[in-house]
Amino acid sequence: MNVSIRKITAILEKQLKDTLKNKEVLIQFLMFPVMALIMENTVSIDGMPEGFFVKLFSSMYIGMAPLTAMSAIVAEEKEKNTLRVLLMSDVKAGEYLLGVGSYVWAACMLGSCVLAVVGGFRGKELAVFLGVMCIGIVISLLAGAAVGIWSRTQMAATSVTVPVMMVFSFLPMIGMFNEGIKKLADMTYSGQIYGWMQQISSLELGVKNLAVVGCNLLVAVICFAAAYRKSMY
Repeated sequence: MNVSIRKITAILEKQLKDTLKNKEVLIQFLMFPVMALIMENTVSIDGMPEGFFVKLFSSMYIGMAPLTAMSAIVAEEKEKNTLRVLLMSDVKAGEYLLGVGSYVWAACMLGSCVLAVVGGFRGKELAVFLGVMCIGIVISLLAGAAVGIWSRTQMAATSVTVPVMMVFSFLPMIGMFNEGIKKLADMTYSGQIYGWMQQISSLELGVKNLAVVGCNLLVAVICFAAAYRKSMY
């Protein structure tokens, strides 16, 4: 598929300007890194694994920040008819996704770098950590884009995003205390990523782990493509 770098760049620049005016979106990128910084430096419990809060908040960050930010941006543009104008300007789905998505991805990766610094990751651990975060962020922003396009208004998008975000963000954490929920969490990309975080020093990816993440990614892509195609008519 041919894409226009000029169109992608224009969409990206627009999002950068809009974020400075939209504090609700901006706070999504900052909340969990700041919470991890505070908790790692103020809470100490006997027997608590090293980097516990960084690893926990990293998986929660993936399930919340890119999803909520992307859905809010897309839904707002749809509600204000900006998205329709882009469609009439012959902006392809890939161009729109790369323009908005690259902005959300970059912002979330900056937050991931903060989490990596708080966790004290270096060398191989740092590369693995950022690679895992990258994969999770991509899946979440695709899911968020699908929710935003399917929703008629920004308020409607929020009502859908909140329960979806709660599932992907909190299911891995709850799974620590309940084996049944853990099995359910393991079927989600955020659950797999939380598991990867626990073995950041010696990560081993099995076929099942990759299959779960791959299926989650495929579902997110299909949902976005279907929603974007529907919005064209």
